Formats: sequence, C-alpha cells, structure tokens
Amino acid sequence: MRLKSLLLAIIISILMIKTTLVASSKDLDVAINHGRVIDPESQFDGIAHVGIKNGRIVSLSNQPLDADLVIDAKAQVVAPGFIDIHSHTPTPFAIERAALDGITTQLDTEAGAYPVSAYGELIETKPLIHFGASVGHYAARLKVIDGLDQPYFFHRGQSISMDARAWEQVATPEEIQRIEHLLEAGLNEGGIGIGVLLDYMTDAISDAELEMIFRLAARYDAPVFAHVRRGLPGDPAGLEELLDLAVKTQAPIFICHITHNAMGGITEWLSKIDEARSQGARVATETLSYLAGGTSISADVFRKRDWRSIFDIDYSDVQWVETGEWLTEERWNYYSKNEPGGSVNHHYVKEAWLQTAIQWPDMMISTDALPAFSEQKLSNPNIAGTFSRVLGRYVREQGILSLSEALAKMSLKQALWLESIAPEFAQKGRIQIGKDADLVIFDPNTVAANAEYGAPYRPPAGIHWVLVNGQVVVRHGNLVPEVFPGSRLGVSRATD
Repeated sequence: MRLKSLLLAIIISILMIKTTLVASSKDLDVAINHGRVIDPESQFDGIAHVGIKNGRIVSLSNQPLDADLVIDAKAQVVAPGFIDIHSHTPTPFAIERAALDGITTQLDTEAGAYPVSAYGELIETKPLIHFGASVGHYAARLKVIDGLDQPYFFHRGQSISMDARAWEQVATPEEIQRIEHLLEAGLNEGGIGIGVLLDYMTDAISDAELEMIFRLAARYDAPVFAHVRRGLPGDPAGLEELLDLAVKTQAPIFICHITHNAMGGITEWLSKIDEARSQGARVATETLSYLAGGTSISADVFRKRDWRSIFDIDYSDVQWVETGEWLTEERWNYYSKNEPGGSVNHHYVKEAWLQTAIQWPDMMISTDALPAFSEQKLSNPNIAGTFSRVLGRYVREQGILSLSEALAKMSLKQALWLESIAPEFAQKGRIQIGKDADLVIFDPNTVAANAEYGAPYRPPAGIHWVLVNGQVVVRHGNLVPEVFPGSRLGVSRATD
C-alpha cells in the first residue's frame, strides 16, 4: 500500500506539471486555487490548484487556474468529501446538517431498507448529497413474518413497530427461504450489502438464518453490515460469532460502531479482527466520534435484558432524545409505556475507548445519526458534528491522528470498502484526475464541532465550502439554496 501511495503521489506531481501547460485553454466550471490538497490514497499533501468540469476533477496544477467560479482556498485544506457509511436520517433537514459538516455521501447500511428503492423517498427528487442503503434484513423479516411493509427506520416519519413478531420469533425453514428471496431481490435492486440488526432480535435469528445471510452475501461479494449481539460489557462472543462466519463463508463483514459494543474490551476486539484478517477474512469496522449511544427505547436490549448492567449506567445517564430530558426510573417507565417508538441517548462510552478505536489503522468514522426532522424536534448531535469533531478534537487538539490519517478514515477507507459492491465508489474518496468532484474545503486551525447533546444542530466552525458532483452546496459556511446535485448510489443488477 505504501509503494502504491508513493507511485500515485509521483504520478500526481507529474500530472500537475503537465496540466500547467494546458489549464488556460480548459473551459473549467470551478477552480480551487492555492489550497493545501490532501489525497489520502496517494498521500499527496501540498499546495495545488484543482480544476473541475462536469462533476469531475480534470486538472491538478502547480499554477492557479481560471474558471467560471474561482475559489481561493489559501490557508485551507482541500479534501475528499466525507462518506458517512452508517446513518439513519434521509430527511431534507438532516442532509442539510450533514452537508454543513462536510458529508457528501450518506448511507444507511446497518439497518438498510426493503425495498431498497423506498429509501430516501423524502430527498430523491431534491438530493443535496449522494445517498443509498443496504438491503434491510429486518424489513424483509417484517414482510415475511408479520406481513408488514416498513421499508426503513422512520419511514415517512413513522417510528418502526418494535412489537412485531419478527423481532422475537425464530423463522421456520420456509420463512428463511422467503427472507433469502427478498434479500437477493434487494441486492439486485442496488442494495449496498445486507444490513443485519442482530442485537435488536437476539433470540429471533437462528444459526441457520444467519449463515444463510452470509452465504448469500458471499455469492454477491456483498458486505454484511451487522450490529453484534451484545453480552455483558466487553464480552466478545457476539463479535466472534460474526468473525467465524466471515472466515467460513468468505463474505465481507462490517462491524457497526465497534466502540459502542466493545466498550472496555475494545483492544481485545480489535485484536480479534486482526486475527480473523490473518485467516483470510475481510473485516472492516467503524467508530463514532460522540460518546453516547442512541436508539429506540423499545430496542431488544432495553425491553428484554439488564441494560443497566450491560452499559454500566443507570436511568440518570439516559436522555429522552426529542426534548433532551434526563430520565428517572419513573420517566423511563412512562416513555416506555406511552411512547415506545421514541428514542434515547444513553451515555456510557468512555473517551479512552474512543481514543483506542480511532487510532486503529483501518478504522472508519461514521455518524450513526438518529432521524432529524426539524429544529424543534431534537435528535443526537452526530449528524451535525461527527466529522468536524474528529478534525478539531482528535487531530488538532489531541494530536492522536494526523490530518491525512483522519481524512482517510472519513472518506478513502469507506470508498475502498464499498467499491466491490458499488463500483461508483471507485470514483470517490480521492483527489485525482478523473475522480468525482465531491470535495470539502476547511480551515485546519479553526474547524470544530459545535453540535452537542441538547443543542444537536449547531453547524460546525471552519468548514467553508462543500462541493457535490462539482457543484457548490455550502459556500462560506452557509447552504446554497435550490442546488441539488446528489444522486442515489447503488448499482442495479436487475435483468429483464
């Protein structure tokens, strides 16, 4: 990988010299001049001038360029747009918050959707950024076992039904076959892998059903995105279950929000992933940059298990998301009974766990953002501050990541992981000639997250420009109105 990066850096340098000779004759849409360009794949890090035409990077020059729009990026970093590989909020309000934080692609891979085409229906006619989803195993299960059509979490603003039989009932062999048929249809429809909410249906998914999912994924070379079954704090049994299947079937496995599952066992969990990789398994994982977990108050872990022991917290460590209220046992019981579709933030992750996770060489960053619909209805701060928090806190303030390392964890690594199932990602996560012009321009000295629990939508500082498909969607830190250059991602394999 290091040799490849060196060669790419040399090629980019040569291309910069060559484009100097022809840049003045190019009819560029956008020129980004004088910026510190960082390409995580080649590890190029230097002052360069970027030319954009028809949504693609067409020039990398050592001389300033002319264009219809010229952006002066002096003293700022020009980086690939951030790829949020794990989110749950395809709403117009949420993707505006995402764009302000430098996100140019937002995916729901953990929960996913079935049918896949239903995902993003609130934004597909006016997509500010790129979006897509995996095939949602839970949605296929609800369809088969309960006859329910609930395509994705918070479909049309409605909470998912957590009292359906599919969350608790073991599937029969015939039902497993029908679930497999729907999952395969979803992959052919363009699903970016298969999302499996194991921890939400701990007792319902049999060994046979789980192995079916992995074998189907292996046939399509599609990643399985899984929320592991939780045990007591740090217990790796749920992780080992998935790693064993990855080795056995050769299906790629993505462990969702590992820090929030491993807790104090994060070092052991990462070692187990390294070991599985040495045995030929393809394993990837992610961490969030905020420390609370967020999910439905009716999730399996809260309804059926000793969540206070699992998370080592009490009622007073939990917030009702919509209002920011800190709960008592009485209020917990009230919301559980009267608003079972509502969400909570449970504060249990320690800073040291996150620091360990984020420094693992192949760690990715994601938001795991809960749905956000309006300023009045609160959510968690992840959608508005995840990536700026990494740049401000873990790069500049703590210095535990270099800028290039952080950018790779927020863009390139996601693109590399996804390009086998969705080839369009081979064009993302890089600043190279011919690649997509999904870009973010920020000040490394001031970038910082302002979003926090209780005030989740404050935009970050220091992110000045964001381009999607070569079009400016954030200008001087503000949204550009009535610009919708995004697209649905996920290559359809359907045949006539």
